[in-house]
Amino acid sequence: MIYKSKLIYLLLAIGLVLSACGQNEQGSSEGEESEKETTNSNENKEASDKASSETEEGANSEEEDAGFVEAYKQGKEELAKAEEDKEVDYQKVIKVYNNNLKSLVEKRDSSIDQQITTALEAGKNGELDGAIVKQIFDKLSQKVFYLTIKHEFQEINENWGNTEEVNAEIAEAKEFYQVLEGTVEKRDAAYETSMVDQIQAGFTEIEKAVENDDQLAFQLGKQVVDKTLMKTFYLAAGAMPHGYATKAAKEAEEDPAHAKVEQAEGWAFYQSISSYLTEYAKEDAAIIEENFNLETDVKKLDPEAVNKAFVRGFSKVALHEYEESEENWGKDKSVITALEGALFIDMISRDIKRMQGEDMANTLNEQAQTYLDAVKADEKEKAMDVLEKIEGTLNSINEKTK
Repeated sequence: MIYKSKLIYLLLAIGLVLSACGQNEQGSSEGEESEKETTNSNENKEASDKASSETEEGANSEEEDAGFVEAYKQGKEELAKAEEDKEVDYQKVIKVYNNNLKSLVEKRDSSIDQQITTALEAGKNGELDGAIVKQIFDKLSQKVFYLTIKHEFQEINENWGNTEEVNAEIAEAKEFYQVLEGTVEKRDAAYETSMVDQIQAGFTEIEKAVENDDQLAFQLGKQVVDKTLMKTFYLAAGAMPHGYATKAAKEAEEDPAHAKVEQAEGWAFYQSISSYLTEYAKEDAAIIEENFNLETDVKKLDPEAVNKAFVRGFSKVALHEYEESEENWGKDKSVITALEGALFIDMISRDIKRMQGEDMANTLNEQAQTYLDAVKADEKEKAMDVLEKIEGTLNSINEKTK
């Protein structure tokens, strides 16, 4: 691995860019919160108009979308040569990126463009290991595709009632998901999960919702796709035993250079999910960021601390969703946030099982489902009774993972 004096400045620059990125993401997260306030058509239009004013753009053609994906694949393929100690044509990657992918990245988040551009230039100048550059380009591009899926869901909201336009946007979201499916499949294989099937079920629910003009069903299907992708990124970054925090820590003593690449990969995966934790669990998010930050000595990376921070953080996010659900009883938002609470619990169900036992994990999942069903059925007394138990368990998990 090549290190030069300029690298310290480079890492500081990436860190500053990351801070700006986190702020932008938080704004996006808050925008999504406002979007799910209601499925009333007029209020949805107001939320959509706000989203449109923040990101002015027209719809992409199929050729443009295919061009974005192809540019990503070409760049990733060329940068992968670094992992085989082969010479990388960085100028080729920079040209492909600037001409064919940069415009999409800038639409989603200009901070990501700064990160990718900085990394590519550092690789070209020999200031950053090529394998690290590859991970930054690859995983931050995946974040862009993930954000694009979320953007398409916003456009479906905005254009609800225009079936032709909405179906085109669903197709666009699914096209970008295809880029991420390999990442999902790898986590399914490592953890024996079925996230590919869950995401497909979410898209199927969305398509049926459009057919039946059922906006609530669309919102629920959207949450399944979104939160299952978040779970994928978490399993890749901080879950045990196959997350990159664990991999990097194990590798640190024998091969620090390779461990540094794995640390970078964990950092890059984390960027896709950092906004929720930054917003609702700042202290836990700071622990994760400190361990993954490229300025941190990889030998000091603590995978258990990272994992516990994720568990606490997602527990706090789940508690927030349940609070929203209770506050909005009788509205569609109560159902939507009830599902989100259950999905955030599902993200850490393996951790709860490992830390607290299978019985607690199963009971918590069952309670989350019971609460969701009670909200749908407008059975408030039953819902509040089980919600008290859910909140007690989540608070207990937070205390036990400190």
